[in-house]
Amino acid sequence: MEPLYARPFTASVACTSAKREGGTFQLAAASFEELAENLTSRLTVAAILANAGELTMLHACGVADPASGAVVALVAKSGTGKTTAASVLARTYGYVTDETVAIAWDGSVVPYPKPLSVKQEAGAPKRQAAPDEFGLQPAPALPYIQSIVLLKRIQGTRQMAPVLERVPLADALLALIPESSSQAEVVDPLQSLCRLIESVGGVWQVTYSEAADLPAALEPLFRLEPAMDTEWEPAATTGVQLGQAPVGHIQRRAPRDAVAIGGELLVMLDTQIVRLSGIGPALWDACANPVSLDEITRQVGNVHGKPEGYREAIAGAVERLVATSILERASNLN
Repeated sequence: MEPLYARPFTASVACTSAKREGGTFQLAAASFEELAENLTSRLTVAAILANAGELTMLHACGVADPASGAVVALVAKSGTGKTTAASVLARTYGYVTDETVAIAWDGSVVPYPKPLSVKQEAGAPKRQAAPDEFGLQPAPALPYIQSIVLLKRIQGTRQMAPVLERVPLADALLALIPESSSQAEVVDPLQSLCRLIESVGGVWQVTYSEAADLPAALEPLFRLEPAMDTEWEPAATTGVQLGQAPVGHIQRRAPRDAVAIGGELLVMLDTQIVRLSGIGPALWDACANPVSLDEITRQVGNVHGKPEGYREAIAGAVERLVATSILERASNLN
């Protein structure tokens, strides 16, 4: 392994946290650009860990109306346009972040105006550019979350006008969970996210080709009056310990959280989220306590009917849910 002294650019950083033990870490790199990228990344991770379980942290760029403090969070995967969107929008709106929009329980947003990470040629580290370099405006004093938008950039030779559309709640949850940090550590992580989405009037998606078109397309979202009927409710997550059940009995695994949306059910196991539709929610209900396959079949049949082959269909669905760890099967008598 190459010794640290062989890398001429180094940094030593001391961290403190109200939740976790502080400490010092060292970084070394062959170039200043590499060191700056590594330092930005490590500080971001440290900030996320320090606030895990306290804030909802979306992998997003954020810009705020300088007069009202209303923040629009633009959620996207790495390398799909967040920094470019921030560099364009924040010339008019206040620059909150190009990395993580951190939202407290009361809707207030914690600004994280880190240097913008700009892609360079293939294989080179991202350049860390100061917000002033792009002429970005500072974030207002008291920013709060106003809208959440999924960025969907269409690349190609034909330019298209931006299209803004609302995302169904279940689809929004499935899109946001992978683009969040430590959401599983928040109390009732799915319910918490549902409440946040409801408070901003739902999640939007903007489909676009040029970042220059975003300011006009997103302008209405800075002043939108949130109005959204409740579409979800908590789903029961507790039951009897499976170890008390006879061999072969089946029970649902205790998840971190579960919510019912219409006729569907979203279940979070650790950091994984599973969407149950069709007979899935009825299987979930039937397996609240350890139960035999015959009893599951009876209960689900009472809900969905008993067409030809229904027993085989239910048995197959049970096996698939056992394979995905939504359901568990007892293997030993106690």
